[in-house]
Amino acid sequence: MSIVAVQLGQCGNQIGREVFNTICGDVRGTHGLCSKKENEAYHDACTERFFSEAESGVPIARAVLVDMEPKVISQTLSIAARSGHWKYDDQSHFCQKQGSGNNWANGYSVHGPRNKEVIMNLVQKEVEKCDRLSGFFTIMSMAGGTGSGLGAFVTQCLRDAFPTSFILNHVIWPYGTGEVIVQNYNSVLTLSHLYQSSDALLVHENDVIHKICAQLMHIKQISFRDVNQVIAHQLGSVFQPAHTAEAGLHYSRNPLGDLMETLVPHPEFKMLGLRNIPQMPENSLAFSSFSWPGLLKHLRQMLIANAKMEEGIDWQVQPPCPGNSISSSHSTNKLLHFNTSIANLVILRGKDTHSVDLGSFRDPSLYTSWLNPQDAFNAWKTPRAFNKYEKSASLVSNSQFLLKPLDSVVGKAWNMFASKAYLHQYTKFGIEEEDFLDSFTALEQVISSYTNL
Repeated sequence: MSIVAVQLGQCGNQIGREVFNTICGDVRGTHGLCSKKENEAYHDACTERFFSEAESGVPIARAVLVDMEPKVISQTLSIAARSGHWKYDDQSHFCQKQGSGNNWANGYSVHGPRNKEVIMNLVQKEVEKCDRLSGFFTIMSMAGGTGSGLGAFVTQCLRDAFPTSFILNHVIWPYGTGEVIVQNYNSVLTLSHLYQSSDALLVHENDVIHKICAQLMHIKQISFRDVNQVIAHQLGSVFQPAHTAEAGLHYSRNPLGDLMETLVPHPEFKMLGLRNIPQMPENSLAFSSFSWPGLLKHLRQMLIANAKMEEGIDWQVQPPCPGNSISSSHSTNKLLHFNTSIANLVILRGKDTHSVDLGSFRDPSLYTSWLNPQDAFNAWKTPRAFNKYEKSASLVSNSQFLLKPLDSVVGKAWNMFASKAYLHQYTKFGIEEEDFLDSFTALEQVISSYTNL
């Protein structure tokens, strides 16, 4: 089954290009470290998932590109075409001459309705090229106007037009220090609207990826391209084909469906985080060797201590002991650092995955009490290595990982709202105070639900 990517705004289009680049590079690579038959099955499953075949023999990405300014889209199209290994369809993009001015309301209330028909026609054409549609993968930022506002509008349109297809929104969380003065407003409005129409939100935080570039990849002058390549690597490690428990020896046919079934057992909990291990500069790979027990020990501690990368993990954090009543304030404080999960998915790629012991991820104390740990944890595996890593593990987690950043964004937005700062910029495009209040209420409910796990 195929996935149609919808790349929205500058951020969405630049990340989307890196994702297809990473996937194509991985499939073309001779570093699979597996049998020829396995490699061919992997190649076929990946191509069906992400690319349609062109007469020229160059795979065409299953994607629709949308931006309100032409510059980024024309760059994205030409860079992809120049690679010679894959390209976008020349007819699958839409842009205007004028952006959304970092205003969510402009993207949502003006550009969205005005251009709905053209954008949805492009999506429909892309869907018709698929033999079977698994769903949509939208890529967008929360800070600006087009990705966030138009992105929220397009997601609602996708939900209306394709009620039975899965929609996964990939959302870039803005830098805490601030990219745009109204980014917290834009973020609150985006998240609350996506929560209504999306099946799940897969979140990457710019601050976290920046740290990975600096501390793990050892990049001195970090550019957006560096950040986007790390994000693309992490996304590729999840979306490339893998064997699910149900599929047995065949690659999963319904990637988005399998992901949702595994990780989103309740519509109140839709926030997914992604961790990937190991991550290092390519020139260090030849001098490194990894064992599965070592990788998984780090990955599990990253999960429970809510560490986003393998450096600087707090090894003091431990799951609560079963039957231990949390009465004293000391133990409560200790447990505040513990990241409770609803569901986790571990994806293993590379040598000897069949013999890996994943028992530590099935520990009932990692999970909320209302879900059976056997249902809450799943593992996908493939002997095919990913992106030159002999062994690599990814963890997609539905947990409390985003509570702190979410609480911070809502708090900052509320402080601005209470003093009516910049509200006139939104009301002139038809977003009233009641809309803000509805969004605050929706996100307070999400925060409350995750806090009480």
